[in-house]
Amino acid sequence: MPMSKDFKVRLEPVIEEIAAHYGTPFHIYDEVGIRETGEALKRAFAGIEGFQEYYAVKALPNPKILQLMQEMGFGFDCSSIPELILSRNAGARGEQIMFTSNNTTLEEFNFAAQDGGCILNLDDISLLEKVPEMPELVCFRYNPGPRRTGNIIIGNPVEAKYGVTHDQLVEAYRRAQKLGACRFGLHTMVASNELDYTYMVETSRMLLELSTVVEKELGIRFEFVNIGGGFGIPYRPEQKPLDLQAMSQEITALFAQFKVEHGYAPRMVMESGRFMTGPHGVLVTRAINHKNTYRKYVGVDACMSSLMRPAMYDAYHHVEVVGGDERATEVIDLVGSLCENNDKFAVQRELPQIAEGDLLVIHDSGAHGHAMGFQYNGRLRPKELLLRADGRVELIRRAETNEDYFATNNFNADEFRPAGRG
Repeated sequence: MPMSKDFKVRLEPVIEEIAAHYGTPFHIYDEVGIRETGEALKRAFAGIEGFQEYYAVKALPNPKILQLMQEMGFGFDCSSIPELILSRNAGARGEQIMFTSNNTTLEEFNFAAQDGGCILNLDDISLLEKVPEMPELVCFRYNPGPRRTGNIIIGNPVEAKYGVTHDQLVEAYRRAQKLGACRFGLHTMVASNELDYTYMVETSRMLLELSTVVEKELGIRFEFVNIGGGFGIPYRPEQKPLDLQAMSQEITALFAQFKVEHGYAPRMVMESGRFMTGPHGVLVTRAINHKNTYRKYVGVDACMSSLMRPAMYDAYHHVEVVGGDERATEVIDLVGSLCENNDKFAVQRELPQIAEGDLLVIHDSGAHGHAMGFQYNGRLRPKELLLRADGRVELIRRAETNEDYFATNNFNADEFRPAGRG
């Protein structure tokens, strides 16, 4: 089910008060649900020695959320300087950070090496020559190409911009060895929002088999394999959740068998983002307008700058009308105020009849919601709130202001006349 029942029980009785106090729109996250999911993940993979989750910072890059992850003992998966700063500010150092590069600049490599460094996860063999100083621990992202199929979000691996090809993999590690690396990991990410747990089982099997191939060629014993993220959540009410228990049992068995056959087993790490926080966040917005033309439209005070997944991916997000359970229904488009026709949270959706002033709860905004926001059309990103375990509601990011929007127009004047222009 979208939005956990427990989160709904905690939020529903107080949502009107919260909206009256803070104003709409806002994202609100559930501390209890996030912690419960994190502990369930740790229990599920406790049978694999050294298991580690690296929370994908891109999913929900808020310092208070990262603090929860750090308190649960999780590391952080980063791919930019601001994400590295966020992770280090949360207390992570060294191998608690996985820096996955993608068309990485020299500035980014240098920053990643500072303040205790990180695990360097290289996206391409060509980057080896661009790393200023090769760390002792290096990982490569593997792209299986035609050996695996992706899913609808991540696409066909052959067409993906990510990763080292199958034929490049051994050579990538050989070159890394020559440049001074002496500790190694292996990473892949071939699915996104996948609900079929067997896909992750096969990904684990694939990485363990690859580690054997590389070890035979180069004598490398991998310290860890990183199966990536991609654990799905059920956005639609009819979808079944990912079977975490079955998945963990089968993956744990693969690692146990590998240890029997090889006398050791690498650690398993992952970088879940959506799975950790997605169901534990909602976007709360208020109905402000009705329009009847060729369709019926209900306008709200949020727009796709607050949650762009429906417009970008044609993604479904469940919508609930607060206090609307007993009302008659109608088919509408639920829309925002952006000057783009795809600024829609729901298209031809049957919902309880909505009155102006009603609160609407758009489910599963806890990952890739606020984080994917933007300022096009001068629409500003909303505030973020955290529903604490003791019932308090904490403002963890204020809404953007007009002053924020114009801040980058305040700078020291600078003009430059290139010599070649006369």
